[in-house]
Amino acid sequence: MRHRNDHRKLGRPADQRMAMLLSQVDALFRHNRVKTTVQKAKETQRIAERLITTARRGDLHARRRVLRKVRDRELVAHLFEEIAPRYADRDGGYTRVIRAGRRAGDNAQMAILELTD
Repeated sequence: MRHRNDHRKLGRPADQRMAMLLSQVDALFRHNRVKTTVQKAKETQRIAERLITTARRGDLHARRRVLRKVRDRELVAHLFEEIAPRYADRDGGYTRVIRAGRRAGDNAQMAILELTD
């Protein structure tokens, strides 16, 4: 049973898992889309949606909370000035996961995680 288990471990220790997911969030905010496995995309989506929701507030405390996760100040500025205002009147669903077939090497299910318009 999976009661009270709310995230995927992705076969990594917690620090490595968080570093990988945050680097994928960085790439998502920079390039507006990321191609990865479905499981990683769903976990990255959770983090990205929370960061965008926090950035929508736009105050100093929100900026500092986002800076805890995203270390690049230019990327945080991009998030607050360009990405968050785009979703000002939306309550959620800032990203989508589109399945993209299987990877040739290990037959893993691939997906594209992208920001919605």
